[in-house]
Parts: sequence; C-alpha cells; structure tokens
Amino acid sequence: MDDIAKNVIVEASQGDIDAFEKIYRHYFHFVANVAFRVVNRREDAQDVTQEVFVTIYDNLKDFRFASSFKTWVYRITVNAAINYAKRAAKHRNNMVEYTQVFDLKSPDPGAVEKMDSQISEKEVQALLNMLNPDQRACIVLRGFEGLSYEEISKALQMPINTVRSRIKRAREAMLALKKEVIKHDV
Repeated sequence: MDDIAKNVIVEASQGDIDAFEKIYRHYFHFVANVAFRVVNRREDAQDVTQEVFVTIYDNLKDFRFASSFKTWVYRITVNAAINYAKRAAKHRNNMVEYTQVFDLKSPDPGAVEKMDSQISEKEVQALLNMLNPDQRACIVLRGFEGLSYEEISKALQMPINTVRSRIKRAREAMLALKKEVIKHDV
C-alpha cells in the first residue's frame, strides 16, 4: 500500500472533508484488517476502526511528516487495537477462548507435518487470541501485513530488539499451542 499524496493530507488537516474521505477510503481496509487481527472479533474491529479514523481526523493537524503517513496510521491502528483488546480482556472470560483452541480437530493424523501450510483461518484466529495484545500486534504486522522489523519498530515506537523479542515469544507460544492441540486430538 502506497502512502497517500502529501497534498491530500495537508488539505484534510485544514478541514477539507473530501480530502479526509480520500484518506479514509485509501486506508480503510488496512485499518479494519489490522484491527480485526488484533482484537479477533468483527464487532470489536469495527469499533477500533471507527476509533482510529476519529483519532486520525482529530490529530491530522499535528502530523509533521517526520515519518511516512502509512507508519503513522499503523501506529494509531495498532495502539488503538491493543488498548481495546486490553480493555476487552478485562470483561471476557479467557477460558472460553482457551477451550475453543482445544475443540479444534486436525483434518488427519499426518496433520503435524502439514500444519504450517494447512492451518485454517479459525485456528489462526484462535492461536492469535491466545497471545497478549502486544505480541499479537507484532505478529499481525509482521506475518499478515509483511512489515519489516524496522517498520514495526517505527510504527509501534519501540526498540527493534523489543519487536524481535515479542515476535519470537509469540511464535514460540503459537507453536506450543499448536503442538498441544495436536496432542489433544491424538
């Protein structure tokens, strides 16, 4: 996804609604996708997406082009999604989500070797749900959005080694959960 033209950002920051609509249309699917991957519920992702665009609108006048606009949008989206997920976690019973992972069945006994290439969307979402929101955000940006460690570091405003550490821990946790699911199915 390319960055949107600088003049559109400037016009939107000066109150041009048509320019802001261009920003909205350009980034909507990206924001909604990242939000969904982090919060893992469509309704919650819609709330986060709305919150992100309100934040962008309210803060456009403060954007100084120190980073790319895309990086700025990443940062707002991930932070909003993480904060939402943390708030929501206080109100949900995590045990329900935990049991959902163990209710998943492998398609056949040879699934261990095929797991990486055949993992279903439901399984991916269940595994992502088991991660803490900070790990989930890093995995989503790296694995689903294809950002480099450096881009994630900039987007989340954290040291690159913290990004690497969170991704490593998230991958280890997901791998352990996948092995537990397979062991449970056997």
